[in-house]
Amino acid sequence: MSIDLILFLILALVAIVTAVSMLFSRNAVYAALFLILNFSSVAVFYLLLNAPFIALTQITVYAGAIMVLFLFVIMLLGAEQTGPVSSSWWLQPSALISGAVLMGEALYIIFTQVTLLPSAVTPSESFGTPASVGEILFNQYLLPFEVTSILLLVAMMGAIVLSHSEKQSGSGS
Repeated sequence: MSIDLILFLILALVAIVTAVSMLFSRNAVYAALFLILNFSSVAVFYLLLNAPFIALTQITVYAGAIMVLFLFVIMLLGAEQTGPVSSSWWLQPSALISGAVLMGEALYIIFTQVTLLPSAVTPSESFGTPASVGEILFNQYLLPFEVTSILLLVAMMGAIVLSHSEKQSGSGS
């Protein structure tokens, strides 16, 4: 076993444990911290694939900006603790059945389609560099990139409008 495989297996275990811990955490702040750990382990996966730019972007954008936003919203709303939720009687059985079907499909694909899996390909030297990411992003995916930026701008403006409270008219004007 190579050192890369051992590191991959350890990181895979960390990623799975932090994802499951995030899902079952009753404290929203702890769930957000588990998500940061999960994002960090995914960033190390990118480093193993020789994509340092994508790894740095993963840490900066997800573990940095988005998680700060999540923690800010959690603290602002005071929703640190999740309580028992009243739900319909059919939600838990349907979730268990859906999970079992998904697990069955995954096991079927893993054990019956082994010969159809492609062999491991070593990425090129330019994989994940800022120049290659920019080339693909602004040539091949320019329209979705611009649509996403407009969608985020509209969402930001909507959040400002919704959170803006009217001044009380008690000051004499």
